[in-house]
Parts: sequence; C-alpha cells; structure tokens
Amino acid sequence: MQDKVIETNVVSVVGEVHSELEFSHEMYGEGFYTFDIKIPRLSDYNDVLPVTVSERILVGLEIKAGIAVKVEGQLRSYNKYKDGNNKLVLTIFARDMSLCENLEEIKNPNQIFLDGFICKEPVYRTTPFGREITDMLIAVNRPYNKSDYIPCIAWGRNARYSEKLQVGDHIKIWGRVQSREYQKKIQDEQAITKIAYEVSVSKMEINEEDNNRFNEKESDYDEPTND
Repeated sequence: MQDKVIETNVVSVVGEVHSELEFSHEMYGEGFYTFDIKIPRLSDYNDVLPVTVSERILVGLEIKAGIAVKVEGQLRSYNKYKDGNNKLVLTIFARDMSLCENLEEIKNPNQIFLDGFICKEPVYRTTPFGREITDMLIAVNRPYNKSDYIPCIAWGRNARYSEKLQVGDHIKIWGRVQSREYQKKIQDEQAITKIAYEVSVSKMEINEEDNNRFNEKESDYDEPTND
C-alpha cells in the first residue's frame, strides 16, 4: 500500500494569458516554457504572475496572449545569481493546465495553500495609511531534499499575531499570490520600477506541537533579495 502524498504547496489560478510563450530551459530532455498570466482582483487591479510549464503539458493547447486558462501547480522559488547578488525568483510551476471559457464566472480565481516553516524572523510594520503588515518568509519542503522559500504578507490581526512567531515555527497558510510594483533607488535622484511576488495571507494556522525552532545563526540558509 502506497503512503498518502501530503500536499504542502498547492496553487490554482485562472486568468488571461498576458504574454507569448518563451522557451526557458531544458532538463533531462524535457523543454520548459514561461508566460505571464493576468488574474483579476475584486478591485480594479490585476495580478500579473509568471508561469513555468512543461512542453508535455502544452500538447494540444494553443497558448497565446488573450486567451483564458486555468493553471494548477505549485509556487516554486529558485536563486538567480546576477552581478554578484543572490536574487530570489518565484514562478508558478504548472502541473496541469486547461482552457477556460467563462473567466467572469470564476468566484475565486487565485488560491494558494502552503504548509511550511518560518525561516526568517517576521518583520512587523505599518503603512502610511495605518495598515498593519507583517512580512514573513516560509520554507516549504518538497521531494529530493529541496525547499521553496516563499515571501508572505499578513494583514491586520494576522499581522499582529504572526509578529510573535519564531524561526522554525510550523505554519499553514491560505491566501492568494500577488504581484506588487515598487520603486528601487539606483542613484540619489533616480529610481526604477520593479515587481515583487508574494503570498497575501487570508487565513493561517500555527501547529504549536510540531515546530523546528533553532538559532538563526545556525541556519545554512543564504538569504537572497526579492528585488
């Protein structure tokens, strides 16, 4: 009898293809492609998120800008080294993909579930408008001794609660994947617009009986930037 597979990283998004397919890389003879998907929020803003998909999943699908698709998979991270810096890159790794005819009828087009561990001390802050936010970095394990490091943002009472969490605490998160533009200064009077990807938390649970707390100084995690 096979052991039941416990899903710790599940993403489901429905939206409009926002860019043309581009070849990304090849692994063990299998080609992978990338494209952006535009997902509507309840507000007028749209999240534009990167998707990575295998050529095997693309068989029989004509993916082009403007069509509606449903993507199911995981939110993956990897480190990209550029100009001596270690950058955290996020992408939705598609396990299944299909065409979608009625995008307007989808009630919740952007969903994610994560089951992982706090791997960086949470940072509590308030916005200029007084909104409470706590930034977290969650390590989610996957097979072959690999982990994905996912930036998450908690709001309001979740922000006040997660501020007290410690490195190694076991946490489950439900929410959505979002894109956010910000300005990064490159010189005293110059700035460029960049995009950050993160999980906006709508619900969270802490497993106080199962944690992996340790001294941050003992961690071998090399923290990248999300610039």
